[in-house]
Amino acid sequence: MPIRLKPLPVPDTIELETPAVLRLAARAHRALAELKGAAATIPNESILIDTLALQEAKDSSAIEDIITTEDQLFQGDVISGKFPNAAAKEVHHYAAALKIGLAHVRQQRFLRLDDVLEIQAALEQNRAGLRRLPGTVLKNQQAGEVVYQPPQDPAEIERLMANFLEHFHRDEPGDPDPLVRMTVLHYQFESIHPFYDGNGRTGRILNLLYLVLHGLLDLPVLYLSRYIVRHKPDYYRGLQAVREEDAWEAWVFYMLNAVEETSRETLTKVRGIRDLMQLTKQRLRNDLPKLYSQDLLNNLFRHPYTKIEFIERDLGVSRPTATKYLGALEAAGLVRKTKLGRTNFYINEPLFNLLGR
Repeated sequence: MPIRLKPLPVPDTIELETPAVLRLAARAHRALAELKGAAATIPNESILIDTLALQEAKDSSAIEDIITTEDQLFQGDVISGKFPNAAAKEVHHYAAALKIGLAHVRQQRFLRLDDVLEIQAALEQNRAGLRRLPGTVLKNQQAGEVVYQPPQDPAEIERLMANFLEHFHRDEPGDPDPLVRMTVLHYQFESIHPFYDGNGRTGRILNLLYLVLHGLLDLPVLYLSRYIVRHKPDYYRGLQAVREEDAWEAWVFYMLNAVEETSRETLTKVRGIRDLMQLTKQRLRNDLPKLYSQDLLNNLFRHPYTKIEFIERDLGVSRPTATKYLGALEAAGLVRKTKLGRTNFYINEPLFNLLGR
């Protein structure tokens, strides 16, 4: 018999907020709050969005077996449309989709279904929209057997998505803790499975946008997908156990552990970026005072692999001036030059090494 997906809320007969869950939720909230505070100390938010959010995109894509290296990731340029390979291109599409969602959340303070469709379209580079044709099933990756059949009727998918978005925005007295609600919403979205492709990655983007919408983060920089990559079998088992057994406590535990652990790891990276920026700023002022500007510093930390075109674009300078700047930075030991194909890249190695840990 197919598993019937019920609309939210979770029935009152199921206890979501056990004492153990609430203790873990409190720890996760503290870790998130520290991360939120640290992120606010970085002077230009694009630095975190263009590095940490891209790392989240890389790890979220890896869950779907879209694999790219750190080097390939930072060699890509979404504005020019140049990427070292197809996987890096897909990861950059994920990051672009995340930015689209963030803009909607900031401007509107809510997400419409059309916004979610736009996020998925940017991610998948198509406009297939919600599933209209029957036949979608989820299979065990090893055995190949069908483990779950999501809703098939287009009208039911639309109703469930409307219900999902109602609860995505809901924050009423007496509702469960916001982080507990996020775990429920992620289960619900993945079980609706509203699209032909990109459901997992779209759902993980929505997790980050939920945290921003409800004020738990200001920027979508949490490395949540890194935890899922490390514990991928448990992720899929947890989703399936809720479908088959209403095993909510274990699922909520899994997701809250992911939030706490990745908040602390991301916090370490944010503090590392802050410290490296301060050190680089001092070196620029001491060694290259005529070259120093906040825009140049921001460029070196937005683009671990920078190049002439990035300097031209970010600083508004000519190509000869950009070339001169990068030559001076290389001579001062602030970047390392490497040629890949026809392009010279200038690598901020301390930043690159920090991000790759």
